[in-house]
Amino acid sequence: MFDKICLVLAIIGCLNWGLVGLFSFDLVAWAFGGTGTLISRIVYTVIALAGVWCISLLFRSEQAHHQVSD
Repeated sequence: MFDKICLVLAIIGCLNWGLVGLFSFDLVAWAFGGTGTLISRIVYTVIALAGVWCISLLFRSEQAHHQVSD
């Protein structure tokens, strides 16, 4: 379950970067009052940590992944 939560957060981060790249619109900053607010920085940090966790998904064996998710 933790892997799925991290994957969803990483996807949200990717979509936010896509919005920044295509439209110069930062959804997180817009939703939480700017890039410098404490809550925005917490959201950015949580998404970054989720992305770092998702790196581990690349190095897991298929069998280990099924054992963890079952």
